[in-house]
Amino acid sequence: MIDIKLIRENSELVKENMKKKFQDHKLVLVDEVLELDKKNREAKLNGDNLRSERKKLSEQIGNLMRTGQKDEAEKIKNEVQKVNDALLENEALEEKYSEEIKTRMMKIPNIIDDSVPIGKDDSENVEVAKFGEPVVPAYEIPHHADIIAKFDGLDKESAGRTSGVGFYYLVGDIARLHEAMLAYARDFMIDNGFTYCIPPFMIRSDVVTGVMSFDEMEAMMYKIEGEDLYLIGTSEHSMIGRFQGQMVDEAKLPITLTSYSPCFRKEIGSHGLEERGLYRVHQFEKQEMIVLCKPEDSMDWYNKMKNMSIKLFQNLDIPVRQLDCCSGDMADLKVKSCDIEAWSPRQQKYFEVCSCSTLGDAQARRLGIRYKTKEGNKFVHTLNNTVLATPRALIALLECNYNEDGSVNIPKVLQPYMGGKEKLLPLK
Repeated sequence: MIDIKLIRENSELVKENMKKKFQDHKLVLVDEVLELDKKNREAKLNGDNLRSERKKLSEQIGNLMRTGQKDEAEKIKNEVQKVNDALLENEALEEKYSEEIKTRMMKIPNIIDDSVPIGKDDSENVEVAKFGEPVVPAYEIPHHADIIAKFDGLDKESAGRTSGVGFYYLVGDIARLHEAMLAYARDFMIDNGFTYCIPPFMIRSDVVTGVMSFDEMEAMMYKIEGEDLYLIGTSEHSMIGRFQGQMVDEAKLPITLTSYSPCFRKEIGSHGLEERGLYRVHQFEKQEMIVLCKPEDSMDWYNKMKNMSIKLFQNLDIPVRQLDCCSGDMADLKVKSCDIEAWSPRQQKYFEVCSCSTLGDAQARRLGIRYKTKEGNKFVHTLNNTVLATPRALIALLECNYNEDGSVNIPKVLQPYMGGKEKLLPLK
């Protein structure tokens, strides 16, 4: 959510930003906010005048009562009651205007950074750099589900009976490799100075609307029936929600956190070959990184965070590339965002494994997260990035480390988490 002062002082900038995001249908919101804001300020001024009038009348009543003029005092009491009635009506009007303004402001996208490429959708995202050689071996790389089958590592049939489409069991060495990746990602972030956290896996609706746009919420979140609780789609949500309504100590900024959680999402995605395996599922596990910092430091942290992801995947012997997300591919709260994509030697293309974003003060405004300075209270900036999400990262690792004999090399950084094993040997 942007500052309403920006709409008052530079509404054309806000509209131009909407056009850059190809959201022309929202342009009317700016004019509606301006009109409602004008009415709301008039109502507030009227309320101040009514309270001032009531105060004067109350003083008159006090003076009349002290001099024994009770009848005159009673007449003025009637006037006070009329003022009170008018004030109640005015306060209801203020509340109505404020709510209508907030509803519209929540739909107005954040101002994107000047460096964001302009484009309608993810097809216009811009490749920035590649890291590692995207090798295509002379032998065939099987579908990841077939690789896992060689180790008896996946059971989607049973998961279909217990839970339905989009769920799975991981078994044996594959399950262990899955957890080894998450454990390494956790320790990688701790070694980079981040504090490890395990957050709640359910959050209330006011936190949900504080951290994401309505469109994202409807597409992603599972709601708990009969309760004001949602299953998290990423631990970023509950981690940022932890600071809701808080005044953060300036001396403690930046706050750097890394969190583990399962993640739950409605969408499975497009139909096709990838649904046979683990690429699109309702439930997965993720290590996340979160930063709360001063506004002047947010872009530096954005670059640090995406570089951490690149380094981690290099350590896993997985080639990656960085794509800067274009304006039309960014959620409304984001200022700048990039995707880190892993190389798939089977498909001979890259696919998304990380997403790094700075959201400016949008989440902090919605949730009321501030810090105190000599110049007054300021909103923090919030950033988030995927450290490692699996099974997608697991798919990349299996494909990039697959050998012609069906074995899978275990990257050196994971071997301590795998009991010293250097390879997974197929059972079939």
